[in-house]
Amino acid sequence: MSNTYNEIIEKAKEFFRKEIAPSHITNTKKLTKLKEFNLNPFLDKYKASFLTGNDDPKSIAKALVYPRVLGTSINTTFGSKLQKFCSEVLEGFASTTAGIDIEFNDKIDGRRKYCQVKAGPNTINKDDVETIKGHFAGVKNLARTNNLSIGFSDLVVGVFYGTPQELSGHYKKINQEYPVIIGSEFWYRLTGEEDFYQRLTDAIGDVASEYDGTELLEHVIDSLAKEIKDSINSNQIIQTNNGMAAEKKESYDV
Repeated sequence: MSNTYNEIIEKAKEFFRKEIAPSHITNTKKLTKLKEFNLNPFLDKYKASFLTGNDDPKSIAKALVYPRVLGTSINTTFGSKLQKFCSEVLEGFASTTAGIDIEFNDKIDGRRKYCQVKAGPNTINKDDVETIKGHFAGVKNLARTNNLSIGFSDLVVGVFYGTPQELSGHYKKINQEYPVIIGSEFWYRLTGEEDFYQRLTDAIGDVASEYDGTELLEHVIDSLAKEIKDSINSNQIIQTNNGMAAEKKESYDV
């Protein structure tokens, strides 16, 4: 592997240490109050029982905290840092073209690619489809104005992780006009290294092993359980606080 691509891996590891993990930890520390959650009185006690076999305050707290910390919180953090990842880790591929995140010479077909980067196979919605197509149409118009030859296959969406089979219907709609390149193929086209995707994810996994959140999770769950316990009963808490989501100043749900 060339020094350039080794540098990408090292930058990615440092980015995880500097940006992803600290943000995830900060967001986790906030989850000690019920107002941080969108509560569902029809399901919260059920989920607690399903998880632990009972619906005592600590079980309810676990059922609320685990999905947030291990799901929406870290996924949202990763998605929100994506543009910064491109500018810092993939700075060698930076684009000056409006609406384009990175540019690179495709290591498979040799053509210059103008790429919008997305995080995963389910990270865009219906509105994003037209936005992406609009950006690509703008690039085509600019190319015509400047007498540049850019084909539809040169305007691509690059998805950091996942497989073609996992792509949502929104991506598939884009793929009818512009290629959507995902996971290992994306990183192969970018670097020319067939195993780069595996090397990169393994490197991030090595960094992840530096973190142990068990004590933090225990503290958050105990604090949340205390708030539940201090109320008249768990059922009343869930019903009474169901409207509290509107009072939150911040949400980490996707």
